Amino acid sequence: MEITGKLIQLLPDVQGESARGPWVRGGFVIETGDDYPRKVAFTAFGEERVAMAKNIPAGTLVQVTFTPESREFNERWYTDLRASRIQPMTPGQIPPVATSYSWASAPTQVATAQPPVAAPAPAPTPVAAPFAQAPTMPQNESEDLPF
Repeated sequence: MEITGKLIQLLPDVQGESARGPWVRGGFVIETGDDYPRKVAFTAFGEERVAMAKNIPAGTLVQVTFTPESREFNERWYTDLRASRIQPMTPGQIPPVATSYSWASAPTQVATAQPPVAAPAPAPTPVAAPFAQAPTMPQNESEDLPF
């Protein structure tokens, strides 16, 4: 998934040691440029991905490629947006994936002359056959209903 926005904050790095060796996790926040701007926080794992975010100055328009992940802990769900790539956008660059649609930029279609199509004839309405005699329920002399 991809999203475009302005980089507004770098989050502090967290470092640790695991069985596989040392690790580092960083994060950053962007603000989308929609009619109602949203702030979105991302997590970056690994030195290369953390360095990508640190090398971009705040206020720069960026495009973030990410993967959403969720996990359960104590019967509650937590969602994390893991950034796999963050790259600055040059002024005037159009994002490869449009996030909004404008009717003004919608493609127009030119109508071509088509011969008129005759309307189909209406289907006849079915008529129910009347009963010769109304059906009756057999009467049982013992009324042993459970209610």
